[in-house]
Amino acid sequence: MTNANENSNYISGKTGDWEIVIGLEIHAQVLSSSKLFSGASTEFGKDPNHNVSLVDAAMPGMLPVINQTCIKQAIKSGIALNAEINKYSVFDRKNYFYADLPQGYQISQYKYPIVGEGSLQITDANGEDKVIGIERIHLEQDAGKSLHDQHPSKSFIDLNRTGVALMEIVSKPDLRSPEEAASYVKKIRTVLRYIETCDGNMEQGSLRADCNVSVRKPNGNLGTRCEIKNLNSIKFISQAIQYEAERQVEIIENGGVIDQETRLFDTSTGETRSMRSKEDAHDYRYFPDPDLLPLELSDSQISEIRSDMPELPDQLVQRLISEYGITKYDANVIAEEKEYVHYYENSAKNRDGKLVVNWMTSELFGLLKKNNIQFNQNPISPNYLNELVELIENKTISGKIAKDVFEIMFATSKSPKMIVKEKGLEQVTDDSAIEVFVDQVINENNDKVKEYLSGKDKLFGFFVGQVMKVSQGKANPGLVNKILKSKLK
Repeated sequence: MTNANENSNYISGKTGDWEIVIGLEIHAQVLSSSKLFSGASTEFGKDPNHNVSLVDAAMPGMLPVINQTCIKQAIKSGIALNAEINKYSVFDRKNYFYADLPQGYQISQYKYPIVGEGSLQITDANGEDKVIGIERIHLEQDAGKSLHDQHPSKSFIDLNRTGVALMEIVSKPDLRSPEEAASYVKKIRTVLRYIETCDGNMEQGSLRADCNVSVRKPNGNLGTRCEIKNLNSIKFISQAIQYEAERQVEIIENGGVIDQETRLFDTSTGETRSMRSKEDAHDYRYFPDPDLLPLELSDSQISEIRSDMPELPDQLVQRLISEYGITKYDANVIAEEKEYVHYYENSAKNRDGKLVVNWMTSELFGLLKKNNIQFNQNPISPNYLNELVELIENKTISGKIAKDVFEIMFATSKSPKMIVKEKGLEQVTDDSAIEVFVDQVINENNDKVKEYLSGKDKLFGFFVGQVMKVSQGKANPGLVNKILKSKLK
């Protein structure tokens, strides 16, 4: 098997380096209470075939009616992704047969999508900004679900998802590594969640991706692509792309040819396997849906939606850097989720923004992960994190003591001030009290004092540690250093 190169954009094969070329089709379920062309509910988790109207079931004489909310959500998504909004768009019939597609065709958009070219800035594997082109966003219906594991000899059909509105966000083939693909999907998900056009719940299938993967010699002609269908996890997207690229390199280097096909990713083996030959557009026999007129938008309709846009992640990152003095990396971590931003900004009121972000992204996120707790169940309120940082800033407690206090806060949801008072953890800042600790350490370590005075300067750290130990971590470290230096002279 081929191996990933140190430069993750390349794969090392027997004949040298190969470049991975990736394009993604993200299917994002539109956040709407009803379906694209019917009034049936989109609520997740209902009993099979509960959310089905006569339109969804394709009963004779039933006509689709466009859901205005879904149109607005698509426009909003296009604006957020720096894309052109097309004032003229058409719904087409995409003809293919699946048992869970009652009409025998999918209502989608082909030549005239609602959203045209756009772009998205991501951070690549080297921490550099990279702009990924977006080809288009079109609206389409989702299909139902075939269930093959409910009966030994029969397949069941659940039409609850049939007709649910999807935005298909098609990237240009600008991605060059599994890491970039993962970063792109994360960013798309973050943007859509910010503007509330998709909830991004990948485990529920409301955001999933098809990955088009090919390989070529660096800067050579594009190779034959294979499409990996229906990936609903960032981790699986990365794994599937890596495996598929390595598979293609191995075939080519052994004299084989890559077949254009659709493949599935087996999460249990970490491998892709053939599903069917890949269709081209003409195989679907697209034609305008005769039951739906072309969609025509006015400048004022688009402008109204544009004027109502919230702060977007890229704008937020710049504001966090400017207002709180934190690094771009930390700002990007905070901006990943709206609830992180709300928590951080409340925690950082009148506090050192860098100190707050360190406690939040390192200590808090670490404990949440260790205890398998979701952020929305976080036991430490932003007010209490603010209070803890205040105790550190005014030197009531040391950083070391603060970690102990933080763990108690996490376990009990108590105020840090109450914990410090109950346990008598206030930092000792009285010079005379610290001198007592220093004298005790010096008297108990005369041999080390002689070594220090003979030139072993590194022993100074030993004395600091001993004083902190004797004081049970309560002595102010700055004063300990100052008094020790004076005494050891």
